[in-house]
Amino acid sequence: MKHKKKKTSNLIKIENFIDYNQELQMQNKTFENLMFIYSLAIRELETKIGILKDEFKVLYNYDLIDHIDSRVKEPKSIENKMKKRKIQPSYKDMIENINDIAGIRIVCPLKKDVFSTKELIHNLPEVKVLKEKDYITHPKKSGYASYHMIVEVPVNLSKQTIYVKVEIQIRTVAMDFWATLEHKVKYKAEEEISKQEAKEWVNCAKIINKLDHKMMMLN
Repeated sequence: MKHKKKKTSNLIKIENFIDYNQELQMQNKTFENLMFIYSLAIRELETKIGILKDEFKVLYNYDLIDHIDSRVKEPKSIENKMKKRKIQPSYKDMIENINDIAGIRIVCPLKKDVFSTKELIHNLPEVKVLKEKDYITHPKKSGYASYHMIVEVPVNLSKQTIYVKVEIQIRTVAMDFWATLEHKVKYKAEEEISKQEAKEWVNCAKIINKLDHKMMMLN
């Protein structure tokens, strides 16, 4: 008989690890420890996805996943995001409201591989999918296309198991090329881009979408 898995909140587990009443200080030991836990969640999930990648390559002679990137958000980036969204500077509010502190990007060869990978993530043992947004079927106004998932990943420590939120972005090689360049131009530039430039980026995204579709038909 299968036991029904108890619904576990990452907040319940992490509250034994941090002091919620302490104000968010980016340089203190508590913050460093918390980022360490997020890095362990990435390692755990990256291993599971890496196994899927190797399984399809070796057993089925198919490159379902081209490559996997990961990162833990920089302290300054977390701080800026909280200020922008007017989130209170506390660990409780950070954990509850910032879902992309730990992030993994899965880059697939073809559009159909993105949706296949998404389904496989749903079936990963002990990984709970919390939210999903399909920006491939419904791209953003900017032209951005990717499949987003927020999941909870169990981090098994010696004395406790902590469930940690991780953001997953799944996209094609072509989408990743566009998004990487667009991010550098739009968010790293000293001046805002013009409306005409923004329109050109949208046009490029549409061309890439057509290219993705043609490549999928050829395969």
